[in-house]
Amino acid sequence: MRLVIARCSVDYSGRLNAHLPLATRLLVHKGDGSLLVHSDGGSYKPLNWMSPPCTLTLEVPDAEAAEDGVVQQWRVTHAKSGDALVVRIHEVLHDSNHELGIDPGLIKDGVEADLQRLLSEQVSIMGEGLTLVRREYPTAIGPVDLLLRDAAGGTIAVEVKRRGDIDGVEQLTRYLELLGRDPGLAPVTGVFAAQEIKPQARVLAADRGIRCVTLDYDEMKGIDSGAPRLF
Repeated sequence: MRLVIARCSVDYSGRLNAHLPLATRLLVHKGDGSLLVHSDGGSYKPLNWMSPPCTLTLEVPDAEAAEDGVVQQWRVTHAKSGDALVVRIHEVLHDSNHELGIDPGLIKDGVEADLQRLLSEQVSIMGEGLTLVRREYPTAIGPVDLLLRDAAGGTIAVEVKRRGDIDGVEQLTRYLELLGRDPGLAPVTGVFAAQEIKPQARVLAADRGIRCVTLDYDEMKGIDSGAPRLF
């Protein structure tokens, strides 16, 4: 990766045209060929960029550009669209190259699989007297996240989501309808468990006779979430 801090102007031409007037900016040229133009603001979002596949070509500034103070001119051209990003550099303040190596990728914490695993180990969150029958209980239309038994021997199907919306309730409804046809399981009730449940999903779940449970992931991991409590 090459990092250049420079006083520069930037022009994008192609399906749209855009111009960044002369200012000090960070130019990031990545190993995949992409170029990103950043200012000292705007969080992670660049002011302008060119995504791969693209190539960077160093050009000699013409007489007019040289007279205006341009010392370097970069042209980044997209291989498919032909769009071009032209960077005219007036002064280089920093220029360095860094070999970052292969990145292992982002490892997410708190995905649905993590929630499902923790909830299977802590079924008491959903009520007293519950026991786990199986995770990923198979059905003809896909696996139910958790299948439980209550103290009276009733069956409970649990759908686990990070963010619960109407689609999740509809999914659980289909599972309940299918499981209810099995005399060894019927009657089957449903629990919709998520870190956040949208109001529309709660209304639909109540209409379908499905109970909603909001999950505190930090608390399930044994970490104090810091959320205010009455007791």
